[in-house]
Amino acid sequence: MPGAVFLENETVELRTVEEEDLEFVRDNVNDPEVWRTLGMSRPNNMKDEEQWLERISEEDDDVHLLMADDGEPVGSVGLHVNQEWGVGEFGYWVAADHWGNGYCTAAVRLLSGYAFDHLRLHKVAAGVYDHNPGSAKVLEKVGFEREGVRREEAFVDGEYHDVLRYGLLADELEREQ
Repeated sequence: MPGAVFLENETVELRTVEEEDLEFVRDNVNDPEVWRTLGMSRPNNMKDEEQWLERISEEDDDVHLLMADDGEPVGSVGLHVNQEWGVGEFGYWVAADHWGNGYCTAAVRLLSGYAFDHLRLHKVAAGVYDHNPGSAKVLEKVGFEREGVRREEAFVDGEYHDVLRYGLLADELEREQ
């Protein structure tokens, strides 16, 4: 069972990441369909995931949560926070067998609202690989604007890919109806 619910809406629960979640994380970030969307090039083992959990537990400003549906883990979302600038940078993934259910959109919307309302950030941003149109669609549904392109910046699966840059200002968030 994932950790305590931190944020939730009708679609997804955002829960604390606990040690018992690491097997789910390891298995899914190593899934070829998922790791290609993350730009990973090396497999993660359980020790890697344990070190990741220890690292995120020590980060004061950043937020890392497990996405769950009725207690079942479906993915992960994180926000790297630069308090000095008032900006956060998103990262997220969903297990391939849960794609298309709206979990990422709901999680990004929830965490954006938290970033603006509680962390008092002015902007949140994200980078999307050009071969991952689903991720761009997630951001656009929440109200993010495409701000630019970092040409051939990522090397994924033997090819260079553009990284599309998206941003959302606090007054642009499309809140849930």
